[in-house]
This record gives sequence, structure tokens and C-alpha cells, in this order.
Amino acid sequence: MPALIFDCDGVLADTERDGHLPAFNLTFAEFGLPISWDDATYAQKLRIGGGKERIASVFTPEVAADAGVGADAEEQGALIKRLHARKTELFTERVEAGLLPGRPGIHRIIAEALDAGWTVAVASTSAEPSVRAVLRHAAGDDSYEQCHVFAGDIVAHKKPAPDIYLKVLDDLGLEPSECVVVEDSGIGVEAAVGAGLTVLVTVSSYTADDDFSRATVVLPSLGDPGRPFAGGPLRKPPTFAEPGYVSLSDIAHLIHH
Repeated sequence: MPALIFDCDGVLADTERDGHLPAFNLTFAEFGLPISWDDATYAQKLRIGGGKERIASVFTPEVAADAGVGADAEEQGALIKRLHARKTELFTERVEAGLLPGRPGIHRIIAEALDAGWTVAVASTSAEPSVRAVLRHAAGDDSYEQCHVFAGDIVAHKKPAPDIYLKVLDDLGLEPSECVVVEDSGIGVEAAVGAGLTVLVTVSSYTADDDFSRATVVLPSLGDPGRPFAGGPLRKPPTFAEPGYVSLSDIAHLIHH
């Protein structure tokens, strides 16, 4: 059975600049920490898979002291978990407020794939509540209920390790040759290809300069008939029929190429 597997952030919705970044900074401020990521700094943090891991990357002894915790790794780890939990709450509030709409083509392609009997899944290193909120708003309630969600700390190693995609394949009994992954980042491509999967990239706001050399297709977005992607294809196979958007048959050609 064919399957379509989506990353979440940057794929289902362009969530980073207007969602995760302000949620991180608001959390740091609430906890009284001297951390505030600007756009350029956050672009670098996105090369680290996972929100807790991004927080940990700046958790210096000075930050720990400001937070009122010592050098004990377990104590610091507990605080990082609290910070990430609060950040997840703030991010989800932004999703529920409608501030992060689905990207072009997401609602359409997911509905068409499900109607055609495809398996549809989301595989993300983000916290599960965040992923479910984004998926519900991007795909709609009917499609959301039929999608499989793999998110958070359910694997030992986050992207660019292939663990999350290997878990999707194993848990759902899928063959790599029957799957297409939609990703937006270099580390996501590396993870998917490492699991033996074909990758279609839709470039997002922070990933234009990432290495997509191992992806099969690279596009500005999936597009829609009334909302074609701008700027033309970055790398597109000749089997893709429509000039401004991706159809389910286009994706099926990637499986059978």
C-alpha cells in the first residue's frame, strides 16, 4: 500500500518564524533567563533536531545559575523539560489562534491520499501536542482523524538520524519503496534517505540554503490549482504534469519511478 509521510514544522505549516521562535523567547522571558534568539541565531538552532536539544545547546553554567539550578545534570535536565513543556503550551496557543495556516497543497493532498486508500503519517521531532495541533489545523478534522502521528521523544536519536522514519516503517508495516516523504530541511532529508525513503522537499522560510542534493524533488511548495507555487520548480522530474502544483498522481510516479 502506498504511503505519504510528512514532516511537521515547515511542511504542514511554516511554523518556525511565527510559532516556535516567539514561543521559545517568551518561555525564556517567563523563566527569567537571559536568552533571546534573533532570526539568524534561530536559523542555526534549527540544525539541531528537537526543542529540548535546542534549549540544552545554550544551557551554560551562567544560564543555570540565573535559573536557580546548580551544575547537577539531572536538575538541569528537569528544568529543560519544564521550559520545553511551557514552550509547547505557548506554541500550541498560537496554532489554536489561527496564526499558522497550513501550507499550500497540504489540505488537498492529504485528503486525496486518504480517499485513495493511502497510508498518511506525520513524523516529527517536535512535541506531540504541537504536531497534533498543527496537523489538525492544516489538514482539517476529518483527515486529521485518519493520519498516524509519530512525534517527540519516541526514538533514541532525532533527525538527522533515521530513527523516526524507521519507526514509522516498522510500526505501520510499510515498505520503503512504497513511501514518499515530504520534508523541508537538510537534516530531514538526511533522516529520510537514511531510512531508504524517497524525498520530496518543499522549501520553507529557514531552509533555502540547506543541502537537498539527496532529495528526488525540490519545490517551493506543493501548490494548489488556485494557489500555484511561485518562482517555478527548483528540481522537478518530467513526470510531474501540472505547472504550478503537485498532484497525487505526481507523487505516485515517484513511488513507481
